[in-house]
Amino acid sequence: MPPVHRHLFKLSRLLLQVLVLVAIWLLASYVSEHWLGGFPPLVSGIAFALVLLALGLLKREWVNDGATWLMREMLLFFIPVAIAVLQYREQLNGKLIAIMVVIVASTACVMVATAFAVDLAWKLDARLRGTEEEKDPS
Repeated sequence: MPPVHRHLFKLSRLLLQVLVLVAIWLLASYVSEHWLGGFPPLVSGIAFALVLLALGLLKREWVNDGATWLMREMLLFFIPVAIAVLQYREQLNGKLIAIMVVIVASTACVMVATAFAVDLAWKLDARLRGTEEEKDPS
């Protein structure tokens, strides 16, 4: 395959994977709004993706590159927020320390929760792989 076709194939695969992730998010948003009474779509989307992965209806390989790209480019999604904060700097003057404490504390909580979740998933994956290997040693 010529290099141009290879790059075009990689780009189209990446776009398709991002579209799959966007479709999951849109479905989760719809379900959250209409059936779950305003439940956060992020949480329902993650749960929906995990259920699809667990049932084998969604393969990790189908979304791996797209998810990796989105995580790498996540900073781009926060730039508009930073610009909005700069526009309202006068209104934040008296509350800047409190806002910084909340940001640091919430970031720390997210990091700790993520660490526990990854550790739990790692142990669960190791346990599941261990039971699979016991059934089929090949």
